[in-house]
Amino acid sequence: MDNACVQFIRPTVWLQPYVRYYWILRGREDLEALTFPIGCPQLIFHRRSQFYIPELTAEQARFSISGQVNFPARMQSSGEVETIVVVFCPHAIGTMFNIPVSSFYNREIDGYSLGDKRLNALADEVLNADDSTEAIRKIEEWLLSRLEESAFHNFKRVGASLRHLFLDNAISVENMAQLACLSRKQFERVFFNAVGMKPKEYSSVARFQKSLWLMQNGNRDFVDIAYTCGYADQSHFIRECRRYSGVTPAELLKTQTVYSDLFASPF
Repeated sequence: MDNACVQFIRPTVWLQPYVRYYWILRGREDLEALTFPIGCPQLIFHRRSQFYIPELTAEQARFSISGQVNFPARMQSSGEVETIVVVFCPHAIGTMFNIPVSSFYNREIDGYSLGDKRLNALADEVLNADDSTEAIRKIEEWLLSRLEESAFHNFKRVGASLRHLFLDNAISVENMAQLACLSRKQFERVFFNAVGMKPKEYSSVARFQKSLWLMQNGNRDFVDIAYTCGYADQSHFIRECRRYSGVTPAELLKTQTVYSDLFASPF
């Protein structure tokens, strides 16, 4: 999206355990970008033109909830764009909603369809705000009010397992369950409901994002990347990269700037 402007905004300190960042995309020309599984659910508010997702043969709703996905996708739009995106920490969006996050798996859901009157009111305020600054303020007020009302059972348990996963992408599901002080069966259920993806599959997405982070920082040794990220070998890394990006690592480096949404900080 070379013809667009992207602005990143840090959340207030009280929301930082739950929201990674907000980003705002602005543009006045036709846009197209390839996106990868990033490991983080998102709220998306289209204040102008909406995105069309060819892989889903659908246009995003003006207010969309994007869950965990396991496939690459293209975003296309025409006309003026002003889109605000809330990028949650992997296990945090469940603290805001009263339905399992697993309901959003591989889906783009119209946020209005959930029937949450307060959520619908937020969307109306964001979409009709005078500017993006006011819109972000409305979002933060709403998120803080939900935190005050929400129950956070299992939030810390899943968070502990995720922190270890990000440090060691080869960690087993059994060890993640031990860190959460749960049996494997209990952990898989709790993790799926909190993160929206099963632990083994999410580990695969995190491993891919770690490989992007290494390439983003100049590593071009695919054998070393495979070892560092916990792949069985270089061939395994190449297969997984093709699965999540649609191309091999070498092709990816040739065609676009590599960036890890999960491991890199925009700040």
